[in-house]
Amino acid sequence: MKKSFLRVLSTGVLAGMLTIGAALPAWASEHTTSELRIKAGSTNAYINGSKQAIAKPYQIKGITMVPVGVFKKAFGSEIRLEKNDVVKIKEGPHTVTLTIGSSIAWVDGVKKEMGAGPKMVNGVLMVPLRPVAAGIGATLAPNSAGEMVIRLMQSDDSIDEDEGGIDLDAGKTRIGNSYYGWSINYPADLMILQTGEQERMMTFGTADSSYYLEVYVSDQDVALDADDLLQQLVQEAKQSGDTVLDRESIAKGKTPYARIVVKDVDGLLWEMRQYIRDGRQYDVYLADYEALNYKDLSKRAALLNSFQPTYAVSDRTIKDLSTVDDGMRSAWNDDYGIELNIPAGWSMDNNQMVYESKDGAYLQLRVTSAPTGATVKDWSGQLDKWMRETFTPDSYEPIGSSTMNISGETAEVNEFRYNFGDGWQTEFDVLFQKNGYRYYAEYTFPEDQAEDREWFKRIMKSVEIDFDTVSDNFGQLDEDPYLTDKTKTLTRTSKRYHYSVDIPRYWTPYNDRFEYSPVVYTFTGGEFSIVASDDKSIEMTVSQLREAYAEATKTRKNFKLLSSEELMFAGVPAFSFTYHEVDNGVPYSGRQIVFEQNGTTYTITSGLNDANKTEVQAAALEKAVNSFTFIK
Repeated sequence: MKKSFLRVLSTGVLAGMLTIGAALPAWASEHTTSELRIKAGSTNAYINGSKQAIAKPYQIKGITMVPVGVFKKAFGSEIRLEKNDVVKIKEGPHTVTLTIGSSIAWVDGVKKEMGAGPKMVNGVLMVPLRPVAAGIGATLAPNSAGEMVIRLMQSDDSIDEDEGGIDLDAGKTRIGNSYYGWSINYPADLMILQTGEQERMMTFGTADSSYYLEVYVSDQDVALDADDLLQQLVQEAKQSGDTVLDRESIAKGKTPYARIVVKDVDGLLWEMRQYIRDGRQYDVYLADYEALNYKDLSKRAALLNSFQPTYAVSDRTIKDLSTVDDGMRSAWNDDYGIELNIPAGWSMDNNQMVYESKDGAYLQLRVTSAPTGATVKDWSGQLDKWMRETFTPDSYEPIGSSTMNISGETAEVNEFRYNFGDGWQTEFDVLFQKNGYRYYAEYTFPEDQAEDREWFKRIMKSVEIDFDTVSDNFGQLDEDPYLTDKTKTLTRTSKRYHYSVDIPRYWTPYNDRFEYSPVVYTFTGGEFSIVASDDKSIEMTVSQLREAYAEATKTRKNFKLLSSEELMFAGVPAFSFTYHEVDNGVPYSGRQIVFEQNGTTYTITSGLNDANKTEVQAAALEKAVNSFTFIK
């Protein structure tokens, strides 16, 4: 349940908004110079030294995009929206006319090219900073803190202390999300606080902190009726420690729902509702900060009763909070200056630049340093070599190469297919170099999903990169991890457990704190771990393993114990078990070696998929196992 956590957060957000709203610029003379300091990536701006929260500016193609409302906040500029997509910014004798989506501006009647067009981002209109500021007569200059400093001389009567930007709410009587399909009445006092989890969660509050509203959307494939929903709500309330004051299931109407009223552990009264429609569950939470009795919540009934798990796209009175455009939503990483569009239903990790769909499609972008003198052709050949060392010949097949334009640069695109044993995957690798850096996109999907091939084309077409951002933010970056020599190793030691082992550099550490147990590494198609135990004897460990293998042989038709033997390992007697299994369609071989030294029992486990059991990978795994050595 989201409610208990967000209650604390929402109160703080409201308090912050009220504080910000009270901090207005002040001017003391007939003519004064107003100053705005702003920085890409920061949600704080400074207006005449007063800190204010704003929508986060970002850079695209080297151009800083800022919320249009900052010009009204800082300078009192008049901002109007005309014909739904034409924006006019007026300041004194100057007028800047912009069109959403167009990089052309008209400044005092003169046509100007801005390099980027205004764009709606999470309900906020972002505009190019430099051309707009210059267009209204302001000066711009960077400072040592990396901020852009915008100054404008004005007369006192030119200042308008209304902090808003364009009135995007004019004529809007409902608010909702077209992608997730819901809407609710839009009272005049309702303010949008935040959105999260790719718009699944949206929270609202009021300037006077009288109530807080949240809508949360989740996937629900199970058919639940109103009584099921009521039981679910009551159970969630009990788990949160809330006291249920009133409850009701409403089975009539087009969309049955359930509602309860609770008092939480802090004494705050909430009404919570649940709806089910078209495979989605809608949770609506309303906290009334003024209610003393559960009956007091009846004054919010009209608002809650207006909630509908539907969205009428043709209804122009609904303010749409969805940022989804043509089935995609914007994603970006400010550090690398990369912006792109991702299918709306995918999970998004912008920090790692990893994006995934529920049906198995996967995209990762990466920026690394280009070795001196190396070409994209060299890079492409090394990646192919890496794949041939990682997959057996019958599990990997190159398809072909082509080129593609990515943000004005020609990229090489390599297509191939591979199979771990549970079905063929198609992968596209997109490669190009710029200014000493390598840009790489890896896109993978089950090859029978033709729609994912089309998504690849659309995603790559949307990629925009500000190439100067990387050189501004980074020096020498890591090399491409896929190019690491599989024969190179790193010796690691454990003083606590008195051993050393040589780990291939291309392996990925899952847990590499060698003074603790277990130590775990993974790599494509394989795994390696060391468990050291002071609590279990070797006799107990071996006995438990034998029992587990015997049970697996009886109950799992695809499990087979290949060998069980006693041998010498690292200079001491050991027990070795080798087995083969097919797990979720993927066949693999595993081995466990158990031995004891000075009261500590060690278990080394290694495994490798059949599809990845190449000579190179098998040798690297065997070398790591046999490198285990006791030290003093």
